[in-house]
Amino acid sequence: MVDNNEPLASRIRPKNLKEFIGQEHLVGTGKPLRIAVEKKHLFSFILWGPPGVGKTTLARIYAQALDADFHELSAVSSGKDDIRQIVLEKKKNKTADSHPTILFLDEIHRFNKSQQDFLLPYVESGELTLIGATTENPSFEVISPLLSRCRVFVLNELASTDIKAIIGRVEKSERVKIDATAKDWLIGMANGDARQAIAMLDATLHLYGQVTVANLTETLQSKFLRYDKKGEEHYNTISAFIKSMRASQPDAALYYMCRMIDAGEDPKFIARRMVIFASEDIGLAQPTALVVANAVFRAVETIGLPECAENLAHGVVYLAQAKKDRSAYDAYLEAMKDVKAYGNLPIPLSIRNPVTKLMKELDYGKDYEKYTKEDLLPERLKKRKYLR
Repeated sequence: MVDNNEPLASRIRPKNLKEFIGQEHLVGTGKPLRIAVEKKHLFSFILWGPPGVGKTTLARIYAQALDADFHELSAVSSGKDDIRQIVLEKKKNKTADSHPTILFLDEIHRFNKSQQDFLLPYVESGELTLIGATTENPSFEVISPLLSRCRVFVLNELASTDIKAIIGRVEKSERVKIDATAKDWLIGMANGDARQAIAMLDATLHLYGQVTVANLTETLQSKFLRYDKKGEEHYNTISAFIKSMRASQPDAALYYMCRMIDAGEDPKFIARRMVIFASEDIGLAQPTALVVANAVFRAVETIGLPECAENLAHGVVYLAQAKKDRSAYDAYLEAMKDVKAYGNLPIPLSIRNPVTKLMKELDYGKDYEKYTKEDLLPERLKKRKYLR
């Protein structure tokens, strides 16, 4: 093992797209981010995706390729003064051949409207080129004027093969051998999040010097990786929260909710997951669950902490105790599989919209009945049943 005080994640971080693993739809040959890097296109954009999939790394690779002055801020701990300081520094050091100034704003969804309004004119004028990173839908979390000046790139959860390749990079960097069983354990634990896998390897190597399933399990249970006030185990805890509601255990769900609030979690993040849960897990068993979850979200927006915790608690207990039915969500997943597999199959003529004379002559809408018993799916999918 290499004796180095530098964090493992930093030691193995890719320095260019050749070393980058995953997100082929963005960085593969002929794909948008690769083209932007290769042709040095300067523009503002937002990277939207789950944790540990390469958002920060891609931002750094892009900035380095454009030979930019790169400033990295977290929206959790930064504000207007930090942005103002970057702009003042740029003006102070401005020369004829000045490099572009790129601001990487991690967790941009944690900037409030006032802070985003403050940032907007600098992006509009080109004084700052913005790269935002977020795990939340930017349509809801980024103000429209700022969003309209940014392209949005969606990053996917890393595949098992990607995590395996990253583990291989750790083996090479640290000169360690990790057997197949331990790799499989790490891939399952990481759940598409490279940061989780790397953090677990770093901790295990520090504690035990070698990577085995037994050592990995002991490390996971140690204090080394527990949720703290900075929210390092943010996604582990939201997972436990959702699974507790799914198991109809209100006490456990309340406990994990309180852990998140105590750690400084954004209450809207919790409420948003509750709205998703109401349709995904409760669904048709209790349709009013979605009404309650939406009301909780609205209350959180209106009231804020600390009082909105009472609204969250009310909603959590209600959702945990509600009957569960995933049939609508499962049906959606099945239908989406067919859409992806077969593309835009021809729609039956009887339910096409005959908006022109030619369309009518081609039998668009012919023999249409409002309450028909006819199977209205495309011919190739006749008799397919998604809702069970």
